[in-house]
Amino acid sequence: MFSIDLSCTPEDKDLTIAELWEAGCTGIIELSAKGESSVLRDTENDDFASLRVFFDDDSRAADLQSRFGGEIKPADTRDWVAFAHEYLKPMTIGERIFVCPEWRDDPTPPGRIRIAVNGGLAFGTGAHETTRLCLEAIERHLKPGMTVVDVGTGSGILAEAAVKLGAGEVHANDNDPEAVAVARENFEKAGVDVALSLGSAGDFPDNFADLIVANISPAWISDLALEWVRVLKPGGRAILSGFEAGDIARVSAALEAAGARIEGEFGEHEWRMLEVLVPPVILSPVAL
Repeated sequence: MFSIDLSCTPEDKDLTIAELWEAGCTGIIELSAKGESSVLRDTENDDFASLRVFFDDDSRAADLQSRFGGEIKPADTRDWVAFAHEYLKPMTIGERIFVCPEWRDDPTPPGRIRIAVNGGLAFGTGAHETTRLCLEAIERHLKPGMTVVDVGTGSGILAEAAVKLGAGEVHANDNDPEAVAVARENFEKAGVDVALSLGSAGDFPDNFADLIVANISPAWISDLALEWVRVLKPGGRAILSGFEAGDIARVSAALEAAGARIEGEFGEHEWRMLEVLVPPVILSPVAL
């Protein structure tokens, strides 16, 4: 494992972070001007944002430095742990979800499900806007007994929420073996039953899911557009995020070209989430 310290303008920070996740980073912290860890925050009044980015595969160091610049150093995972313990706080999300770091004993508010997060290096602690947008959408649309698929599960937070909100079956996968290992550990700790595997959307049968959630990247959301439509049952819904406002046009175009219907767009700061429906009746051309 190694880390890269790099700088970017405040205007480019969100896009840079999105590109880093897409490039396969396993954690990001923001540094103060003195190089000390701080929460990822708006920096409109700063001259630059300084990020420390963690990657697992040492063989990629030169290529990633060539792409993003910055200074490479051996990773000290204590940086991430210290960041998590200092800045991850309990959060109420939507009407029924309570996300709390596992090292805190704050009581769960009445009427909410508790999801404990451990601040590991896999994406998905609830602190990022796209995770919150997806959790809120799952809460709005999940009905008891639904079959849910979580593609690119990361830490497994979305799949865990689906189980605790009453899904009948939850299936999750990720193309990163380390993320799968982290998710498996989290599911075991939480005592939830999730069918977990290494893979992507193409591993699921046709007309399989009532609800798909995917918080990945605009490129993958677009490239897998036909898969979302294939895997969903007619009338099913996909909750898709991991992209910014500037990506909406190309992502929407790919989804609509695949036969999906954009039902809603939701946002927090520059980040966006789309709710997508597969039409309940798919008409085939009449043979002449």
